[in-house]
Amino acid sequence: MSSERDIDHELVLRVQSGDKKAFELLVAKYHRKVGRLLSRMIRDQAEIEDVTQEAFIKAYRALPAFRGESAFYTWLYRIAINTAKNYLASLKRRPLLSTEYEDEDGDTLDTASQLPDMNTPETELMNRQIVRTVNQAVDALPEELRTAITLREMDGLSYEDIAAMMNCPIGTVRSRIFRAREAIATRLRPMIESAGKDRRW
Repeated sequence: MSSERDIDHELVLRVQSGDKKAFELLVAKYHRKVGRLLSRMIRDQAEIEDVTQEAFIKAYRALPAFRGESAFYTWLYRIAINTAKNYLASLKRRPLLSTEYEDEDGDTLDTASQLPDMNTPETELMNRQIVRTVNQAVDALPEELRTAITLREMDGLSYEDIAAMMNCPIGTVRSRIFRAREAIATRLRPMIESAGKDRRW
């Protein structure tokens, strides 16, 4: 049974031999994932779509030189991140994170695990406050930390893939993710502790 990487490699070879339909299959496969990745950096949906399209155009133009030394999606994500960075730099503004913190399966950061699992107005309010606090904490991170924690926690990528995308050693990726988690935890700790004192169940 072929792996995802093998399937992608076969499609890439077909594109390199002039098969444009094969690239359309790659776009269909990764368009949503790239859009989700860029939504952590860009807020406006129309801008996300524009940058996503630009990233795929750059990838298509660069594919003749792609040698398969890394997985296609790793290579594509790196192009998408760099395209978003260039776009934001051209606007002279810092990246903004989406309020949606979901991965492909709709899972969210496990920030509310210490709170009671009850659909009360108080709990729902607390959950919204936690999501808002996490957004603010991640938004305040330096770009390298923000990208690393986003790729790991929100997109579920491996340390190896993140290292390839960010062009740095795995040890550096681990350090960045650790520092990002510590920064987020520092913001959340007072809120979690307060919630624990106020429990009435």
